[in-house]
Amino acid sequence: MGALEESLRRRREGGGKAFVPYVTGGFPGVDAALLRAIAEAGADAIEVGVPHSDPVMDGGVIQEASSAALAAGARPADVLDTIRESALPIPVAVMTYVNPVLRRGIDGFLDDAVSAGVSGMIVPDLPVDEAGIFDAACAARGLDAVLLAAPGAGADRLAAIGAAAHGFVYCVASYGVTGAREELGTTARGLVDALRPVTDLPLLVGVGIGTPEQAAESAAYSDGVIVGSALMALLVAGDRGGMLELARALRASIPGG
Repeated sequence: MGALEESLRRRREGGGKAFVPYVTGGFPGVDAALLRAIAEAGADAIEVGVPHSDPVMDGGVIQEASSAALAAGARPADVLDTIRESALPIPVAVMTYVNPVLRRGIDGFLDDAVSAGVSGMIVPDLPVDEAGIFDAACAARGLDAVLLAAPGAGADRLAAIGAAAHGFVYCVASYGVTGAREELGTTARGLVDALRPVTDLPLLVGVGIGTPEQAAESAAYSDGVIVGSALMALLVAGDRGGMLELARALRASIPGG
């Protein structure tokens, strides 16, 4: 069990629910000071994205943020340098895609992540049945390799995800890419209920959560929530203060805040 999983289990065992905000690394203004401010807003962990030219899981807001980061010259090493500089008191999970990992090499990428203080890895385009080598390399370094579970996945696949994941299971709340929704669908609750019998890992819900009310609704049946696009939309608009205000409001809406 790595530091990410340990922290989230501790939150759950204390009767609370986790809040994990996402930011796009390398986007102008996503610096060490911002990561520290997000931690101070009450995050249990922070998910930091490595900008990629083809972010297949991400919707318009994060695609825009990734494009701006790449245009500014951001590289994976720059994102890791920001994480290192932040010296956060909470775990950091890096969200990336297979191509940047393979370009650097699995061992090199993970060694760089560990040296920067990263605790977990999220690679949404790496399915459970192709993740064995990567997961083993993460485990050898004490990194938690988080896996995603999507709506509509069959019982056998959910069991495989539950058995192979570390840190937490990322329960995708809605069909489609990331992005805040006016209303949450009903698929997330069923997904969480289906995973409970097959894993003791914390089950966190993400994709589509954009307001404190939606966060509270999702936390009522899960072990915590992940919020990205709603926060990044404010940063993209140049409203750093508003982004931190929303982070504090999200934390306050979730039990244990």
